[in-house]
Amino acid sequence: MMKNQVVLRSMGLGFLMLGMVASSCENNVPVPDYLVDEDAKTVARAVYSSRSVNFNNRPHGSTYSSSWAQQDFGDGWGWNASRTYISNQTLRITLVANSIGGGSGMTANVSLPPADSYEVSYQLRFHSAFDWSRGGKLGFGFLIGDGNTGCDRPTDGNGGSARLMWYQNDSGRVYFRPYVYYRDQPSQCGDSFGKSYPSSGSLSKGTWYNVTIRVRSNTGSSANGSVQYIVNGTTVLNQSLRWTTNTSKRLINALSFHSFRGGSQSYWGSGSVGYIYYDNVSWKR
Repeated sequence: MMKNQVVLRSMGLGFLMLGMVASSCENNVPVPDYLVDEDAKTVARAVYSSRSVNFNNRPHGSTYSSSWAQQDFGDGWGWNASRTYISNQTLRITLVANSIGGGSGMTANVSLPPADSYEVSYQLRFHSAFDWSRGGKLGFGFLIGDGNTGCDRPTDGNGGSARLMWYQNDSGRVYFRPYVYYRDQPSQCGDSFGKSYPSSGSLSKGTWYNVTIRVRSNTGSSANGSVQYIVNGTTVLNQSLRWTTNTSKRLINALSFHSFRGGSQSYWGSGSVGYIYYDNVSWKR
């Protein structure tokens, strides 16, 4: 599958706390403590409501440093450059052997101007020798309010999240499934709504997949929010739901970039190193 030119969303992880700073030593003119800039590529602490990123200008064989991530993605937190590698103008994320959870790969987040709707699109593929193990989290998604993850069921109505998983079931079928945290989810961990891609058969190694996730906040205690997952042009999930019941926590405020094995039990792990490749990420309100 040809990779479309959808540019990656700057995962910018600006690991600087935002404070009032002087714009220059000469005139000591203060700048706002929260910058929003649609165009600049090198503004520290920039927070982007729309952005496209690819890795065409990063040299093959390089580590994708925190400073590069900040330039490309804007402000954020959790970037682990030791898990990164630029491979032929794509970003490769390493999942280490004999490890599960966020520490086995990448668990980073990018600040967004809080808003009630966002869309992210990106491409991913698994290395030709990737060990599926039981599965894990991967790709880009969204955090709402407190951004609940990690089997933290958001019964308080203060947050939610929309992410993607790959999963291998007991019969050996491997597929993507939505992974959604919201106020009324029926189980302790994220909900897939029984949806998968492909609907039959398995994912392929070495194949590029195009993923789009769209999220819209609900209002008050109404179930008028929504989430949509699209893979290779197929709508996998289009669901109305109630993300939150706390109005002060209803907005989408971060882009997640989570790629790791697990799950918390050891059977989610693998005895081999794994690689997942990303390219052409973009997000917008």
